Amino acid sequence: MDTGKKFNIAAGDLTADSLRQMCQEVVDGTAKPYLRTEEIPEDWNKGPVKVLVGKNFESVALDPTKNVFVEFYAPWCGHCKELTPIWDQLGEKYADHDDIIIAKMDATANEVESLDIRGFPTLKYFPTVVDYTGKRDLETMSKFLDDGGVLPKEESDEEEDDEDEDEEDEEEDKEDDDDLKLSEISRLSVPLLTTCLLMLLFCNLST
Repeated sequence: MDTGKKFNIAAGDLTADSLRQMCQEVVDGTAKPYLRTEEIPEDWNKGPVKVLVGKNFESVALDPTKNVFVEFYAPWCGHCKELTPIWDQLGEKYADHDDIIIAKMDATANEVESLDIRGFPTLKYFPTVVDYTGKRDLETMSKFLDDGGVLPKEESDEEEDDEDEDEEDEEEDKEDDDDLKLSEISRLSVPLLTTCLLMLLFCNLST
């Protein structure tokens, strides 16, 4: 059972029957999880880099007729800010390619059920879901796209990792704070499941 999911309590009067049903759905794994999402911007597809949110992610990133390269970022992330001009250049370069989409999504405000984003920036290639671990420069990422999402073995991200380690200390506190925000509700999911199990047992015993 996935204890990292969050669930909304249905609107309306909370009765023993509705609580029993919700708890049973959570235990059975049939309850629809709550996922954060922003509203779709009116101009989400106007620029060379498309803006994804939870509500339009699947229709764009999982389109089988497209190859979609997505940056999952956090607004406070220093490495994401450094990547922004390069990512914009990548979007400009492939703007005229009908089958290639360069996109970005604020992963602190939007969630996708099938993805667990824990580091920033995280780069993924869809719909085949390839984790991009190469160098974050225009030339290497362009080659990755031109090769259909295939990572050259020699193009590891060692240089980027070294930079990440150098700046780790100064960003540690800020990342820790954000991790608390991202996981605050998730940490409540285990007590939620425990409560559901106890309430389900109580409801069954009382009927």
